[in-house]
Amino acid sequence: MTVAAKKRRIQAVKLADALNAIEGVPVSDYAKTLSHCWANGELTGVQMKEALLASHRKLAAQEQRSHA
Repeated sequence: MTVAAKKRRIQAVKLADALNAIEGVPVSDYAKTLSHCWANGELTGVQMKEALLASHRKLAAQEQRSHA
């Protein structure tokens, strides 16, 4: 990954975090970690999305079990 591409990704993460903060949407530490890894080229966008979706599915399953 080029330095310019990494800088663009870092800016994209900062923008996304700022927009979420403005809207009052909490961002989990796990999501922040995934975003950081993506910005540094350690994960692809697809890998990041898959990991986040898997985490949300796990949380949803736990929530369903607790209300059963």
